[in-house]
Amino acid sequence: MNLGNGLRQTQTILDRIVEVRAQKLVCDKKIRSESELRDLIKNTVKPRDFADVLLHGARLTPKKARIHLIAEIKRASPSKGDLNLSLDATEQASQYLSAGVAGISILTEPDFFKGSIEDLSNVREVMSNELDRPGLLRKEFIWDAYQIVEARAFGADSLLLIVMLLEPLLLKELIQFSRSMGMEPLVEIHDEIELKIALDAGARIIGINNRDLRSFKEDLNTAERLIPLIPHDYIIVAESAIREFADVERMIIAGADALLVGEALVKKELSNQIVQTFMGIEV
Repeated sequence: MNLGNGLRQTQTILDRIVEVRAQKLVCDKKIRSESELRDLIKNTVKPRDFADVLLHGARLTPKKARIHLIAEIKRASPSKGDLNLSLDATEQASQYLSAGVAGISILTEPDFFKGSIEDLSNVREVMSNELDRPGLLRKEFIWDAYQIVEARAFGADSLLLIVMLLEPLLLKELIQFSRSMGMEPLVEIHDEIELKIALDAGARIIGINNRDLRSFKEDLNTAERLIPLIPHDYIIVAESAIREFADVERMIIAGADALLVGEALVKKELSNQIVQTFMGIEV
């Protein structure tokens, strides 16, 4: 299924990432066709309800958690460079699972973030097939339906759609196609204009990126400014610039339903206590 191009020129690092990813996508389609991916899906279980787990948590989520956490598996980024190149995705996921996270975000982009689609499938193998396990988010630069089918085949329960990257019509089509594959996407915004586009496209889970992809400047005020503009029946995830307990407190007060935290976790020697700090549980 080809939904067309529909990509925006952003004048940011996204343009270069998409250029590289587009070349890789051509190769991926030759190595494994969409029909082959769909055959793989026949042998998989139904995806976890990602909206539900963000609202209610997973089986091991502590009862005293004040906000739910999507913990990220990320080895590098364009803004921060190498973070933890030796990170083992399955070991990290096991630690997150033990700590009671609601979700795990897996970077599958290889050139700029040092991830892989195999990281996603390996993490999925760590999870049980219980309905109350953490949800798995494929974090990638997605604009083609093939990537959504691939996400489903490799074990994702949700996937990232970046409003800055996509024309409104394509965004709407990708949201609908994701749902047809059993996955509710996380739709990422950074400002008021992108918020309106996301709402008009029918997004249900809104991710607010506190990092400006043009300047890489981080500001928690972005979420604090935008959250009051979002109707109450949407699920709000605050992303980026969350590094300590005080940042978590600010996002709880602002009204976020969940946090997505990566850098602060992958650079540390982890314990359940450290992970649970980002659920609003004070040490």
